[in-house]
Amino acid sequence: MERRAFRINGFAVLLGLLVLLAVLAWIALTGGQVTMIAAAVVAALLLVVVGSGFVVVNPNEAQVVQFLGRYVGSVNDAGLQWVLPFTSKRRITLRVRNFETAKLKVNDADGSPVEIAAVVVYRVTDTAKAAFSVDDYEEYIAIQSEAAVRHLATSHPYDSHEDSNTSLRDGAEVAAELTTELVDRTELAGVEVLEARITHLAYAPEIAQAMLVRQQAAQVVAARTHIVSGAVGMVQLALNRLAEEGVVELDEERKAQMVSNLLVVLCGDRATQPVVNAGSLYA
Repeated sequence: MERRAFRINGFAVLLGLLVLLAVLAWIALTGGQVTMIAAAVVAALLLVVVGSGFVVVNPNEAQVVQFLGRYVGSVNDAGLQWVLPFTSKRRITLRVRNFETAKLKVNDADGSPVEIAAVVVYRVTDTAKAAFSVDDYEEYIAIQSEAAVRHLATSHPYDSHEDSNTSLRDGAEVAAELTTELVDRTELAGVEVLEARITHLAYAPEIAQAMLVRQQAAQVVAARTHIVSGAVGMVQLALNRLAEEGVVELDEERKAQMVSNLLVVLCGDRATQPVVNAGSLYA
């Protein structure tokens, strides 16, 4: 768990160190040879001890401080800081970062091979976990992101066959599910996943043409269904208007013939040619 390390403003410590060095220089100049040597030794020790505690922290960065292998805290205040001497420091960036997975080839829930890739937006929120819970948090994020994308692709079909099913093409729902899974997977590394979205989704090249034909057929069926539904309504409206206004009285046989002719005209995919009957209607 992250905690704040002991730190002092580096400029204040630097000013104090300069004052001490000035005092030691005055003592060395006013004393004898032994005093000069002693002052030089003390000055060198001060430079080594105090100087080892200085650290520069950049904006949106943190320094993880260790003393003899023990974690003593993190410093995330930007500027020149002074921490305990003889400590090691490791820089951890707190900036928002992007990671895009490679194009992965996996089988969707229907068993069809698809190519899928995603982009993950994240940032470090716990520097202690990022530094010590995993070997390399960036590599950890990359591997977990690819694993989550593979799991997502195998859990949903490319296209939804029923309105109640979620497909990989449902951008908002799929992004929310992927983000939730990555939040659970990356919590160990002290990382907060802000957003995860699919950036590439396509059928694999070996079945892309066949899937295109299937999609076109599905669209044709959907369009024909809509046309037939509208045509039936128009025929019903025409028959009702003829009956209400008394334009003509039709028996059941002529109604059936009229319905057949209207449906041919309305549902046909080519323009129809009218045929004028110059004789009797029953000829």
